[in-house]
Amino acid sequence: MKLEVVTVGTELLLGYTVDTNAAELGRALAAAGIEVVRRTTVADRPDAIRAAVADALQRTGVVVTTGGLGPTRDDVTKRVVAELCGKRLVLDPAVLSTIEARFRQLGRWPMPESNRSQAEVPEGATVLPNPRGTAPGLWLEDERGRLLVLLPGVPSEMRGLLAEQVLPRLAQRDGGDRPRVVLSRTLRTTGVAESSLAERIGRLDEEVAPLTLAYLPSPDGVDLRLTAWGLEQGEAEARLAAALRRLRPIVGEDCYGEDATDLAAVVLEALRRGRHRLGVAESCTGGLVAQRVTAVPGASDTFVGGVVAYADVMKTAALKVPLEILQAHGAVSEETVRAMAVGAQRLFSADCTVAVTGIAGPTGGTPDKPVGTVWLAVAVDTKLRALKRLFPGDRDEVRRRSAQAALDLLRRALATS
Repeated sequence: MKLEVVTVGTELLLGYTVDTNAAELGRALAAAGIEVVRRTTVADRPDAIRAAVADALQRTGVVVTTGGLGPTRDDVTKRVVAELCGKRLVLDPAVLSTIEARFRQLGRWPMPESNRSQAEVPEGATVLPNPRGTAPGLWLEDERGRLLVLLPGVPSEMRGLLAEQVLPRLAQRDGGDRPRVVLSRTLRTTGVAESSLAERIGRLDEEVAPLTLAYLPSPDGVDLRLTAWGLEQGEAEARLAAALRRLRPIVGEDCYGEDATDLAAVVLEALRRGRHRLGVAESCTGGLVAQRVTAVPGASDTFVGGVVAYADVMKTAALKVPLEILQAHGAVSEETVRAMAVGAQRLFSADCTVAVTGIAGPTGGTPDKPVGTVWLAVAVDTKLRALKRLFPGDRDEVRRRSAQAALDLLRRALATS
């Protein structure tokens, strides 16, 4: 089955709200073997919604929409779709009763009159009950057998209806005794450029066909995503596993995990295996490294603590960085970051430490130390490693890249200790 997704909401176009629904739909539908061939976002305007849905129906005959099912004047998706299909909106007593019961349960009675509109249903439509909100989903087929699925825009409501109501119905509609899937596996890399990976990998994507290989760069690194399209579950899994076995040796130590693996979790596991304790000293990252580490459940059995020594006086007072080092080399230097890592070992009585200092911008750079200059250091017992990086991007990206690079430097140091 192939379908199109139409997400409705002016706030999505203006950028005030990130369209997470489209991403959720893409992942869930692909896992069910349904290919999303096009995704469209339109404003809360009847003409825009009508045109997008009509065009999508013409192309694939199956459309899923999200948004525009609320009780306010700008929620017009249901009315537009009903008109497009030549259906009247009629009040459904059962839906109205459910909505009223929800308002009573929440202690918000009497219910606003505007919410009655959410109980209006296109003639012939199947109501998809929504226990998480007041807007039910709708399953509607037109006279030509084309399918429209209308889902609310609230992400938690959309996800629930998709899993409980929509995917089972789509599977039944698709039929077939041997379902096919769209399945992906990912290798996660960091500390290596996309172009360098591409040179190493060469034409491997042609050799593993019909799988496809995509390069997905971000401030955290480059993900390599392998995708099997329209294969049976078992064959897809086998082909992906074989392709990963070929790809991993090529990527080598630049790969830190697969699929949703978090680098901080990988580092913590390596620390546990070595019975290490970790302390962190940060300047330009402002606590991001510690935040990444403590976001992992169970970090407390390894992580001791961190200090944000943002001002030079804190570097000398908390981390005991010698004043003469700061005066001679500056806060952003190899000498300073090394002293920060050693100072953190003393402060936290930890055998492993990570230190970061740099210029995140947008100001503060010099010809010798431009914005994006970052020094990283890790100490593992008596071994100390320092690394200079020049990161692109705005302030947030530099800080995010710095935190990722600090964790990666520790990962590599632990692997060779």
